[in-house]
Amino acid sequence: MDSRTKQRLSFAGVLVSLGIIYGDIGTSPLYAFRAIVDKAVITEELVLGGLSCVIWTLTLITTIKYVYLALNADNKGEGGIFALYALVRKYRANWVIYPAVIGCATLISDGFMTPAISISSAVEGITIDYPEIPTVPIVIGILVVLFFFQQFGTNVVGKTFGPIMSIWFLTIAAFGVLQFSQNLSVLRAFNPVYAWNLLTQYPGGFWLLGGVFLCTTGAEALYSDLGHCGKVNIRFGWGLEKTCLLLNYFGQAAWLLQHTGERLDERIPFFAIVPDELLLFSVVIATGAAIIASQALISGTFTLVNEAMKLKLWPSTRVRYPSQLKGQIYLPMINWILLAGTILVVLLFRESKAMEGAYGLAITFDM
Repeated sequence: MDSRTKQRLSFAGVLVSLGIIYGDIGTSPLYAFRAIVDKAVITEELVLGGLSCVIWTLTLITTIKYVYLALNADNKGEGGIFALYALVRKYRANWVIYPAVIGCATLISDGFMTPAISISSAVEGITIDYPEIPTVPIVIGILVVLFFFQQFGTNVVGKTFGPIMSIWFLTIAAFGVLQFSQNLSVLRAFNPVYAWNLLTQYPGGFWLLGGVFLCTTGAEALYSDLGHCGKVNIRFGWGLEKTCLLLNYFGQAAWLLQHTGERLDERIPFFAIVPDELLLFSVVIATGAAIIASQALISGTFTLVNEAMKLKLWPSTRVRYPSQLKGQIYLPMINWILLAGTILVVLLFRESKAMEGAYGLAITFDM
């Protein structure tokens, strides 16, 4: 995809954007609602309030802040927090370097956490039928293959993963519709009053924002990857993705309302709405989507560090351009540092549920 293709809407451009940008946000249904409900007793107030928070977080932060506003703040076609800093410092606002560096650090921490929690969440679905299977070695094996694949460039990755991601979005939308079509009352969550009541009246409701923000993880990578796909293709792709995400969240909410008065325990709302005969398929496609989720943060981190080097804020390191498009880059040293850090996270936390608190904290600081 050349630079002219990036500037206009095209099927190839949207497909590549699905492959390298939207994986992270696209896999949030695997763990976001579970993090919101956590160990609490399931109530209508919690479910509808949590769903309303998700709806308006995706609208206000992802859609308005990033897809609409941030994508207009490009620096010669490049996005990311340092591209934004380069624009702002023209107005002699040199002090903004401090929040920019902090933002860089939080995004890199996001790059460590995203592959670990996304792939772990997907692989753990298999333990529903086969609880004796150890998931940690499987997760680490997938991570090694994923990071090895980076050297071939995001254009190759995007064309390979784009069709898989398209199947993923259609699949989660279908699962959601099958569930919430039996209880259309969840549509009440469009009313922001439910979100407000959860944050202000529900005991400890404000602290649930750490779980809520998991639904928008990857928004900063979306901005960072602007140079890979172009804003037109990114915006069109987001319209399709947001619809599928909301349909799945509605389905999870409808399932949770069927279990009012209970606790989640070891159940995962995402896999709970999947028909039993399609569980294995859902685990496979979820794992593929989780790999893509990791790809979005990896490529975003490459872009971020490259921008930092241009601003003399990061030591010079080797940069490769694995495709004809200069916007697509590969930093070998950063790639292997991310792999080492991600494996360390997996070994320390062991399961995705234990990672949710740290992940939510990293995203909160990033936002």
